[in-house]
Amino acid sequence: ERRFAEALKLSSAEREDIIVQSKTGIIDKPWGYDQSYEHIVASAERSLKALNMDYLDVLLLHRPDALVEPEEVARAFDELEAAGKVRAFGVSNHTPRQIDLLKTAVKKPILVNQMQFSITHSSLVAQGMTSNMTTSDDAFTRDGGGLVDYARVNKITLQAWSPIQIGHEPGIFLGSPDYPELNAEIERLAEKYGVEPIAIACAWITRHPANMQVVLGTTTPSRIADAAAGSDIRLTRAEWYGLLQAAGHKLP
Repeated sequence: ERRFAEALKLSSAEREDIIVQSKTGIIDKPWGYDQSYEHIVASAERSLKALNMDYLDVLLLHRPDALVEPEEVARAFDELEAAGKVRAFGVSNHTPRQIDLLKTAVKKPILVNQMQFSITHSSLVAQGMTSNMTTSDDAFTRDGGGLVDYARVNKITLQAWSPIQIGHEPGIFLGSPDYPELNAEIERLAEKYGVEPIAIACAWITRHPANMQVVLGTTTPSRIADAAAGSDIRLTRAEWYGLLQAAGHKLP
């Protein structure tokens, strides 16, 4: 922790404001997922060595492992915490039922679930509003059912990754000719609030009462600052719903 803070030229007080988070679970050859005891512990150790740190604030299980044994996950979490190497735990891209399965053995709180979420990739909220509708693709359940509400009930922080990406397609929606109505509305709001368009895209996420966090995916300081300005903006309901519909989502 001290060495990391020194490398970033941070004071001890400033270090307290930084949360260091890492993931474990994905294997490269063959591509797949591994949430075994051995892989979780080894991955955490590699992250600590790479960061030259004594502990991680948060360790996530990266994507669900179809072969997961909750007891092995629990053993790894317990040992990493007891050794002072990891302080808290979470998951990514897990459904409510997959989290419940882990909880049959894991006694440490699951504090985080990292999911893809943006104005154009918003089935996490759109599905609940179009439930039981036969005229909208948003009515299909793609998150295991009520993931946002589940997170709020169980005090799990949702972290939104790819906040400006066009779904699973390459590229971003900001400035994209494929989203003229959405970008026109984003530009209008950016001018109103005196921020860059990326701040509005992030403000749409942080406006949700689930208190989501944005995983920006950049190391450019200016871009981080521009996006962070969105956390100070509380969009009105009309603005929030207007952006959702400008992205092509039809409400019943």
